[in-house]
Amino acid sequence: MLPDLVEKNPRIAVQVLFKLMSSSSIAEYFSELVNMQMSLHSMEVVNRLTTSVELPTAFIHLYITNCITACEIVKDKQAQQKFVRLVCVFLSSLIKNKVIDVKGLYYEVQKFCMDHSRVKEAASLFRLLQQLVPVD
Repeated sequence: MLPDLVEKNPRIAVQVLFKLMSSSSIAEYFSELVNMQMSLHSMEVVNRLTTSVELPTAFIHLYITNCITACEIVKDKQAQQKFVRLVCVFLSSLIKNKVIDVKGLYYEVQKFCMDHSRVKEAASLFRLLQQLVPVD
């Protein structure tokens, strides 16, 4: 049910999840969100939630890992580049809004950026990482 709501009406999905934050079953909804197919709408929902409530770090890290993995399995080059751009903008937003501590995901995100260095947004994200976590 949640994946359908996220894909058909992400704004309502955010409101529903926000209302359920104090529920004992919120972990199940987070699990559904992490395990659904990654999409623009699911990233929008997670991004909106991160700006209004504090989400569990483990959930955010797993979601990011799943986004990166989803990019790697897309076979169509154009579709892959589009998805890489979306993930990079999403990650940049999380970093700039201080939702995630980039040090916890530094190597995974750095590798992702290097693997997709021809995508402008990946190069920008890589530069952002270098500014935040200087190499000794």
